[in-house]
Amino acid sequence: MRIGELAGLVGVSTRAVRHYHHLGLLPEPERRPNGYREYGLRDAVALARLRRLTELGLGLEEVRDVLADDSGRELHEVLAELDADLARQEEEIRARRGRLAALRQQAEEHGGLPAEGPVSDELAAVFQEMARMSAALPGPEPAMAAKEREVLALLEATGDGAGERVAGLLGDFTAAPGAMARAYEVYGLLDELAEAAPDDPRVERAARALADCIPDSVVAEVGGEDWARAAAGGRETGGGFLAAYYAHFPPAQAEAMRRAIQLVAERAR
Repeated sequence: MRIGELAGLVGVSTRAVRHYHHLGLLPEPERRPNGYREYGLRDAVALARLRRLTELGLGLEEVRDVLADDSGRELHEVLAELDADLARQEEEIRARRGRLAALRQQAEEHGGLPAEGPVSDELAAVFQEMARMSAALPGPEPAMAAKEREVLALLEATGDGAGERVAGLLGDFTAAPGAMARAYEVYGLLDELAEAAPDDPRVERAARALADCIPDSVVAEVGGEDWARAAAGGRETGGGFLAAYYAHFPPAQAEAMRRAIQLVAERAR
């Protein structure tokens, strides 16, 4: 048989046959005087086995182990490893499908997913309250509101549980009468500082308004030392996340938030 006939018989491409030759998985037959390879039944049997092994999900290196005379690993061992790997993948897929189902349910309940999503149900509820507040405003939503959602989504994605705890606390905060309206007033004050200098008198006003908006439950959850460390972030800590956080905002806004955290740290003592 020629290579095309062999490939057609087993149901693979001629390119695959040449690749198996190149990797040493399928011995090359002797060539006829005209230069063409001449394949026999034994070659077809070997190629068919190669195909069956790869269809099971074995990688070519695993196939090499199965075919090697001195590999020390029998086929049932390789298949047991493959089965365990497939079981892990199956569990991962099941978990992902569960997460997707929750997100689809979240979209149905809230009329879509937030632009910063996917996020937890708790954070999605906070974002939904912000969307309602924004829709009731006479003008566009303050830019600081959108930035806060970005930061909250980032915190939740860090995987240390901080984002989920904060989202739960914020959920309690947004449920308090007038809390969201006060928060949006603060967003407006911070927006006014976008082009201001750090020593602008409005910085202190915005900082105090922001500090007053932070519930006692959030203050207690974080703790005084952590609030003090956050206020010094980027100065005493030598950089890192906090330095990047403050650098994300114009100077006056960053100073207002730093000052607000200082005020909260004093509350937490």
